[in-house]
Formats: sequence, structure tokens, C-alpha cells
Amino acid sequence: MRVPGSVALVTGGASGLGAGVVRTLADRGGRAVILDLPSSSGEAMADEMGEAVAFVPVDIADAGHVGHAVAAAAEAHGRIDVLVNCAGISSGQRVVSRDGAPNPLDHFRRHIEVNLIGLFDVARHATSAMAGNEPNDEGERGLIVNIASIAGYEGQVGQSAYGSSKAGVIGLTLPMARDLAVWGIRVMAIAPGTMDTPMLATLNEEFIAKLVDDNVFPHRLGMPADVGKLVAHFMENVFLNGEVVRLDAGLRLTSS
Repeated sequence: MRVPGSVALVTGGASGLGAGVVRTLADRGGRAVILDLPSSSGEAMADEMGEAVAFVPVDIADAGHVGHAVAAAAEAHGRIDVLVNCAGISSGQRVVSRDGAPNPLDHFRRHIEVNLIGLFDVARHATSAMAGNEPNDEGERGLIVNIASIAGYEGQVGQSAYGSSKAGVIGLTLPMARDLAVWGIRVMAIAPGTMDTPMLATLNEEFIAKLVDDNVFPHRLGMPADVGKLVAHFMENVFLNGEVVRLDAGLRLTSS
């Protein structure tokens, strides 16, 4: 799949990793539709980037509106070739707090609803649209790239909700690829390490510095553009399918 002329639907595309994907693909001649919250900067970003980028507001955890939003996204540029699921939440909380109180169940439920169920809801509607695409010379009709996290492998203290939601994204990769093979739709996932995003800004600087220092190399935060470049490579290399790629500078999380 060539990046120039392609159409990517990017959830969470108004900020962080999603914005990096949108900008990278648009810079390489692709088009994109940002799917993000009505309160996000998606509309301003689309206005800034011109005709190549459109914005459709939606909360992906609102199952009643996701199908309509994906249909509107498909209409914006006439098709969907790629879905990049970047939307997600992360809020740390222990299973039992230091004063002995149990974790509120709604905290865990919200992470699953957004990071896993919302991701799957968008994917099922987007792949239904992709199934109607004309296949290319390789028989390919589309590509899904889901954003997981290394916390899905090595979740730290306070990451039971976030880590398990991302482990679900990791576990979804191969069976979804097998389900969609008949349509010529590939499925990949990226497990980022410590990335320079608004989500990271919720952590203190000392903790962030320790994570960066634990990188094997390079000793810097990952950038949204790093994710965008990897998505572009996935698009161009059709032999990649059903795999999770760690994008983490060799970082392996410890327990704390």
C-alpha cells in the first residue's frame, strides 16, 4: 500500500501519537480523518492542515455514535484504507490503596471501555468499510494499526487497569488478522515505550527521567513522528501482518 493518495482514519488524531501519525502521513502525500472528542483540537488541526485532513468528532466509548462517525469519516475522502487506533486513556491507581480501600470498579471499567472495547468498535466499522475497497495488486484492501503499550507486557505499580486494557489490544492482533485475511485486510500493533505525549505529562519529571535513562538506546523520549514513520512502513511492507512491534528504545519496565 502506497502512502501517497491513501486515506487514514486516526482515532485520537488531534494530539499526541495520533497527531504525529496524521502529520507524517499528510506530509508524505496521504490524506487523513481525525476521529477525536468534540472538545479536542481536531477541528483546528484540520483547518490548519487543509483539504488533506478532515475532522469527525466522537467519543469512541459511545457505541451508539461510533458507526455514524466512521461512516462520516469514510465519506470525507471517499474511502478508508488505513485505521490507526491511537485514542486511549491512562490513569494510575493501585488495586488496593495504601489506606486499604479497594480500587473503584469504574476506574477499571473505563479503561477497558475506551482502550479495548472502543478500539474494537471503531475497527469493526472501519474494516466493514474497507471490505468494499477495490483490492490492489497484492489483493490488499486495508490495514489496521492498533496502539498498545509496553505496559501490556510489563505493567508497573498502579497500571492494573491500563496494562490489562493494552494486553487485550496485544492479544487482539493475531486473531483479528486471521479474521480479516479473507478480505485482504492486515492487522498490526505498536507497543510504544516512553513517548513525549500529553499522557506522559501526568507523571513527574524525576520518574520520566528514570524511564528515559533505562532506555538501552537512544536516551530520549519517543516522538509522535517515530510512530508515524512506523505506520508508514507498515503500509508499504505488505508482508507484515499479525504482529506487535515494540517501539521503545529497548526499554523493559520494572515493577516500580
